[in-house]
Formats: sequence, C-alpha cells, structure tokens
Amino acid sequence: MAEGSVLKIPDQFDETTPLRVAIAARIAFPDGSMCAAGLRKERDAGRLETELIAGKEYVTLLAITRMRELCRGRRKGHASSGAAKAGKKTERSETKLDGLSAIEQRSSALAAAKKAIQDLKLKRRSRPTSPASTTERAVPKMS
Repeated sequence: MAEGSVLKIPDQFDETTPLRVAIAARIAFPDGSMCAAGLRKERDAGRLETELIAGKEYVTLLAITRMRELCRGRRKGHASSGAAKAGKKTERSETKLDGLSAIEQRSSALAAAKKAIQDLKLKRRSRPTSPASTTERAVPKMS
C-alpha cells in the first residue's frame, strides 16, 4: 500500500471495529496529516484509547473521534492577556497542567530525583582501588 494512500472502511465494518493503528490513521486522516506515530503520542498522552491484542496495537474510529473531541477542548489562549498592563489581577487556574507545562513539571521532578541519587552515591565512601601496602619504606636518615 502506497504511503499517503486513502483507505475506505468496508461496509461490514463500523466505528467500533478494531483496526491496526497505521490503517486507522490513514482512514481517519485521509490527507496523511496524522500517522501511526502521532496516534501513539496521543495514546501516551492519555487522549487515545488503544487495545493490545496478541502483541499488536489496535484502535477504533470511535476512539479517534473521542480523541479529536478532547483535542478540540485543549486550545490555548493568548500568551499575554494584557491584564498586567491594565492593573488587573489575574485569577489562578485550578485546572490540571497540559502539554509542555506538564512535561516540564515531570522533567524537573525527574531531574531532582536523579540529583538525589547522585548525591547519595557521592556520600558513600568508595573502596580503595589500590592494594594495602604491606612493606615499609626506608626512610633516609638525616645526619
């Protein structure tokens, strides 16, 4: 099958029929703008539900539709609202972090954990790498 070719879903299938991720991507995104890797990223982000059957990953067109609905609600607002210039206080959002903010939070937690492990390793005393000396050195006499 050629890359970017459009696939039609057969009549006996419906939106709950499990399809291999690559095939589902070609059906759901016929312009080729989304591939299997993109759907797997959405799965990893928790927005796409897939099934692992006999070591192969499947997804339904209904699951892709749900993922698209979740993605529609994630549009970001402007980086600056101008409220600071107007002297207005902005309210703090109580929503869970998405996208890069969540990744940065996980990355900083991972960095802190790695640093703590490194610190523990440095605090432990290393074993001597040279064998213990068994002979005494002759000290020259001073006259």
